[in-house]
Amino acid sequence: MKLKNPMLVVTDIDRSVEFYKKVFGLHVIMDFGANKTLTGGLALQTADTYKDFIGTTEISFGGNNFELYFEEDDFEKFVDKLKECDVEYVHPVTEHPWGQRVVRFYDPDRHIIEVGENLKAVCRRFLDSGMTPEQTAERMDVPMKFVNACMR
Repeated sequence: MKLKNPMLVVTDIDRSVEFYKKVFGLHVIMDFGANKTLTGGLALQTADTYKDFIGTTEISFGGNNFELYFEEDDFEKFVDKLKECDVEYVHPVTEHPWGQRVVRFYDPDRHIIEVGENLKAVCRRFLDSGMTPEQTAERMDVPMKFVNACMR
């Protein structure tokens, strides 16, 4: 068994393709009309065809019970880029207790998107600030093996 792709049901596939292209730089690699696969493996399916697939007349959006998670090496640059995009934020940039900075926002159909600072970048940020490897491991609640790997 192998997981192939997450698939989002969307109301306007062209609008969604444009959103994922503008915000994340994703491009269509497979185009079946009502279904498109983007770089990274994200698939989009039109709501009308999906209703037929599952035998219903209703699809609900904005349930706040699912998110797509991305990590970004240059988090500050991404946050600056995001300001140029017309997105509705779930919350502004926040820092988790382990030090990772994240931002959450909605795509055009109110699917939650989380973009987090790459954990190796978090580790390097702490080390560059003068924290010892041991302090960094404790602050991030990660094993020393992870911190040592980030130092290479």
